Amino acid sequence: GNINIIEESKKSGIKRFIYASSGSVYGIKSEPNVTEDTEPEPLTQYSKLKVEVEHFLLHSLDDNFKGVIIRPATICGYSPRQRLDVVVNILANLAINKGEIKVFGGEQLRPNIHIKDMVDLYVLLCEINIDKINKKIFNAGWENLKVIEIANLVKKIVKNVGIVYVPTDDIRSYHISSEKITKELGFRPKYSVEDAIKELKKAFEEGKIKNSDDDKYCN
Repeated sequence: GNINIIEESKKSGIKRFIYASSGSVYGIKSEPNVTEDTEPEPLTQYSKLKVEVEHFLLHSLDDNFKGVIIRPATICGYSPRQRLDVVVNILANLAINKGEIKVFGGEQLRPNIHIKDMVDLYVLLCEINIDKINKKIFNAGWENLKVIEIANLVKKIVKNVGIVYVPTDDIRSYHISSEKITKELGFRPKYSVEDAIKELKKAFEEGKIKNSDDDKYCN
């Protein structure tokens, strides 16, 4: 599907292609700062396909068809097309609607970005001079937090909830540096994980998210 979109965009005379890859392409890393120069080691089918499409796009670019690759962190916060299957949103949903947070492992690192910052970033990539970003890869994720740190933030905001630790064999842990996009494009986030949790709590209280068990909130 991604390859079809790239090929048809090129045939149709599209001048700028923004590819939403993923920070998960790096896999498990021990480096304190995982930059865009770090070799991807994707662990899942999802992240392996992201890397393959990145390569396809870069080989498809030419003087008339230009593009950029963005590797977002895990997105969090409230949006009209809500997702509740990403880490911050999962833990907030459990706390608010189940009264208990289940933490699988806890020491795994997850980079995060607020949905509002992600939208602002896409707008920037649409409006900026394409030659400044052409053929480049940018990370987008500023708060690298352990899952247990996120759970404790949720507990602080929601209040009166317990945390249950569950053993896991999911060892995926990744953390990314976004210094490049700040340095080259001047982009800095305006919102935090804490903001995202507060917004979700408010959205549930106002009835904006109904029946959190509904499959429509999960990809």
